[in-house]
Amino acid sequence: MGCWVKKEKIMLATVELESEMDRENTRESQLARLVQDLLSRVPLYQGEGYPEASALEVAPSSKLFHQLPIILKTDLRKGFPQNFLGPDGDLDSLVADGLAELEFTSGTSEERTPLILRKGWWLEQEERALRLNPFVASVLDQNPNAHRITINSPTCNNDISYITVPDRDERIVGTALSLSLSRHPFLWSAEELGRMVSEALEWNPLFMDLDPVYGVIFALYCERQGVRFPDLKFILCSYEFVSSAHRRILERVFKVPVLVLYGATETGHLLMENEKSLMVPSQETAYLELVNPDERHIGRLLATTFTNEYMPLLRYQLGDLASMTRTAHGVNYVIHGREKDCLRSPYGHRITAHDVDECFRGLEGIAHYQLTQLDEANFLLRYVPENEAPSDDALDLLKARLAAVLGTSEDKGLRMELTDLVLPEGSGKFRLLVPRK
Repeated sequence: MGCWVKKEKIMLATVELESEMDRENTRESQLARLVQDLLSRVPLYQGEGYPEASALEVAPSSKLFHQLPIILKTDLRKGFPQNFLGPDGDLDSLVADGLAELEFTSGTSEERTPLILRKGWWLEQEERALRLNPFVASVLDQNPNAHRITINSPTCNNDISYITVPDRDERIVGTALSLSLSRHPFLWSAEELGRMVSEALEWNPLFMDLDPVYGVIFALYCERQGVRFPDLKFILCSYEFVSSAHRRILERVFKVPVLVLYGATETGHLLMENEKSLMVPSQETAYLELVNPDERHIGRLLATTFTNEYMPLLRYQLGDLASMTRTAHGVNYVIHGREKDCLRSPYGHRITAHDVDECFRGLEGIAHYQLTQLDEANFLLRYVPENEAPSDDALDLLKARLAAVLGTSEDKGLRMELTDLVLPEGSGKFRLLVPRK
């Protein structure tokens, strides 16, 4: 019996290995066809550093693909839209004919970037990502017209604002109702929060689509008022880094699964948290790479997209750091936050948003925070309390954890301040870490 079980396990492992090899070969073939297509028709990929498309008579190897240039947001803006559509491409006609939409990135990390998205592409790729979680897929199958509420920054940039306050009907897109009217959630009044709750209860959502910071302020108000959403099944957190503090509060207040969805406007959703709490890739949407990994195997995240034919991205650098491990249940990605927001210890070690956020895991009383590096060895933590402030013991433990991660002294190198206000960036998003200037 024991020999049979062992043989069965070996056979199963062999099948899984062959299956993974088949998937890898399929991805290599898909990348080969994609590169040949893009080099032949997209001006952006016909410049310096790119081989001639006519030279690729044989499918390019993995090595060749990984030698192609890495592109940035500046490359997307330079010569737009002809850098993607070619000299004869007409963006106005594409939009007028209902084939494409002109959108913009939020401008969190740098200048806003124009994008050409195929009409309907956004919802298609979102659904692909959501269905990577079997529980979410079953909810959507049973409720194809599921209501959602969205709470995030209503602006993409501080140059944009509402001329008038839109009424509820103007904030409904399909089955989604957007509740937030201001990008300053810490300044929302009781009246404004009451309006949001009233609209949400009437809409009766099956799930919430939240920026975690905005969502936490809404959740704490619901907790104070004893508000419950009877048909709520799950919560999606996206738009920016999801802190363990944010997740803990949302889970406590709403008592449903809180799931992280990761991506960008220009790439679509790239990762979705599944039923085993793994962040798994949406492989039909994009191919992901990690480049320049450090000693902890944390590298820059790149995406090569497959499904937005008007603006295909080839080895596009998102600006985030990530790591990837293989588990018995599949691959798992960990997002470590924006590379440009990383801090440096007095010893020169890179400190990511994920490193800092782990210090808050399991600690009650803190709703949000921002850690600023003042100079080489001094840091300031400003934190916003929950409905009940953190205990002295919790703060002492947090300070000890942070000092260990930052490589500084609890007594001299780290100062902690309670506040009721943290300001967002122009896009309405929040930075957990602020490096020294």
